[in-house]
Amino acid sequence: MALLRTVLFALAYAVATLAGRQTVMDDTNLSMVWPAAGVMVLWLSAQRHSRTLVVDVAALVAVTVAVNLSTGATGRFVVVAVIANLCQVALTLWLLRRWQPAQWRADGRLDLIRLRDLWILLGATIAGTALGAVVGAAGMWLINGNVSVGSGAVWLIRNLAGVLLIVPVGLRLRRLPGRAPWWRTVPWWRTGEAAALITGSVLAYWFTFVVLNGLPVAFVLIAITIWAGLRMPTSFVAVHGLLAGAVAVAFTLAGPGPFASIPDHASRALVAQLFVSMIAVIGLVLALGRDERQALLRQLTDDKADLARQKDQAQRHGQLLSAIIDSMTEGVTVIEADGRVVLRNAALARLLGGRISPDHRVASTSFYGLYHLDGRPLADHETVNARVLAGEERAWTEMLLRNPEVPEGRILTATGTRLLDEQGAPLAVVVVHDATAERRHRDELTAFAGVVAHDLQNPLMAMRAWTEAAADALQDVPPHPMVSEAESSLLRAQRAGARMRALIDDLLAYATARDATVRPVALDLERLVTDIASARVDAASAAGGLVPRFTINTPHQVYGDPPLIRQLLDNLIGNAIKYTAGDVVPAVTVTSAVAGDRIAVTVTDNGVGIPAGQHEAIFGNFHRAHTGSAFAGTGLGLSICQRIVQRHGGVISAADEPGGGSRFTFTLPPVPPESVPLHPADTGHGLPGRPHSPDPYP
Repeated sequence: MALLRTVLFALAYAVATLAGRQTVMDDTNLSMVWPAAGVMVLWLSAQRHSRTLVVDVAALVAVTVAVNLSTGATGRFVVVAVIANLCQVALTLWLLRRWQPAQWRADGRLDLIRLRDLWILLGATIAGTALGAVVGAAGMWLINGNVSVGSGAVWLIRNLAGVLLIVPVGLRLRRLPGRAPWWRTVPWWRTGEAAALITGSVLAYWFTFVVLNGLPVAFVLIAITIWAGLRMPTSFVAVHGLLAGAVAVAFTLAGPGPFASIPDHASRALVAQLFVSMIAVIGLVLALGRDERQALLRQLTDDKADLARQKDQAQRHGQLLSAIIDSMTEGVTVIEADGRVVLRNAALARLLGGRISPDHRVASTSFYGLYHLDGRPLADHETVNARVLAGEERAWTEMLLRNPEVPEGRILTATGTRLLDEQGAPLAVVVVHDATAERRHRDELTAFAGVVAHDLQNPLMAMRAWTEAAADALQDVPPHPMVSEAESSLLRAQRAGARMRALIDDLLAYATARDATVRPVALDLERLVTDIASARVDAASAAGGLVPRFTINTPHQVYGDPPLIRQLLDNLIGNAIKYTAGDVVPAVTVTSAVAGDRIAVTVTDNGVGIPAGQHEAIFGNFHRAHTGSAFAGTGLGLSICQRIVQRHGGVISAADEPGGGSRFTFTLPPVPPESVPLHPADTGHGLPGRPHSPDPYP
């Protein structure tokens, strides 16, 4: 394909060169017109990325030499012409590449669709033809011994005219394949106007160059060019300019016309080529400017249509979102930093008993009738929206609503989330939920569990007492096979009762970890872990077993509920000691570290480890990883641990210790700046400001 284009361009260049050589004016051997300049730019610009570029340059040189020699040019003139042409086209293409890098690299082809493209082509052509004129004038000076300013000007303007007439036509016609011809895309009346324009052009040029022979009225023909540039497609305008220039040059060469009366050949060629160049530039400027304006108008129309569609879509989405929010049973509101309510739904007004501030601003808690669950008034800064706007990412609280519209009281839970608007200002998104029925149901379940546990404890205690009494009575009975069997049965009954008691205790502990109100305070991990470890060491010493070794490095403070955190650590440390081989001294390590915005606590041991594939399942209810009789349990211990961690907003995970054993890691919140300081004597058994009480969840 590239070689075929080389052959076609070479033929076109040969025809253009031969036509130009037919217009040699005098013994200077300088042609009046030079369409080969335009063909040369089109040729090498189309082939510049081809592998046959060297062949193209060689073909261009060969055609230049052959045509010039065959039309009477001297050998020295041919050398000058070849060098000047190569310098001209090289500089022109280099400037086009520098000034139009996107077009140059995209598809390897130039284009002419904007006014900017025309100005770049004009600037590069002027620079290239100027260089060619300088090289040509210097070569002619070396040949003839003199330099003619007129000849240099003619060289410049004829090559410029050749490029401005040929290149736009080639670039525009190249866009036609694959597109419908312009006459099929315009209305019928525009086709009629084109026919009228062609007829008017023929008549105007015939009248100017033939009828008014010699009168300087060529400027009238500019009106025809303006008509074409304003009304016709750009490709039509480019072809019209080429034909008009060819007619003007042909009449000037033949004799008649406003330019033929100029006696000096150089001046005549200069004026004629200036006229042709002006015709070409005016038509293209008007046509391309109109195309750009129409493209901008189409883009503006499309943008307006897109904007209208986006506005309509946004309106529909907004209506859908409003319908969804209004249909929610939970109350939703969005509050700005200054307290202005941006959004709230109907459910919020219902949950608050109809108490909505009329000025669309958040009112004080006393206006709504908000209290803590123990009856204390809820302060304005304790609301979730105030906490979120003060800097917390998420906040949660339970509160009691009691006002004249809701005299019986209503328990609400509020969850706040911090967001940022387009300007970066904070917003508080608050979701309010009616937890009255859930709280009542939970309290009923808790009361039921307490009653059941109490009622089950009494028969268990009685059974334990009677089995112990029976065992004591059998001590005085003489040895007998029936006595041994009775003692064995009593021992099994005592073990079953112990397992039943442990299960009841674990169920109560799980219910407490799930439903008890969390009252977080600042806790010293070092003191709390040390106290638990000391209790475990004392218990092992008293029982005469292997005393566990502890390594404690927990210098951080956490923000949590003391009984629940103590139960969490005691369960994990107890499991670490429990699940150790009987002849191995338990070694437990407890460490803490900062992990992002949380405190990570890790408990490692040298025990039997966790069976493969059960690292997540061990946190399920009643799941036991070790089902053998060597390790007794109910399967609720780690479930209790997970629930406690989750209620403190953290996560817990289990993994294998590389040296053998298990590693449990959980996260707890750090102490916030506004929390109550930790009392020096507090070891985590009780809350600051209230009497110390023993841990109710051993």
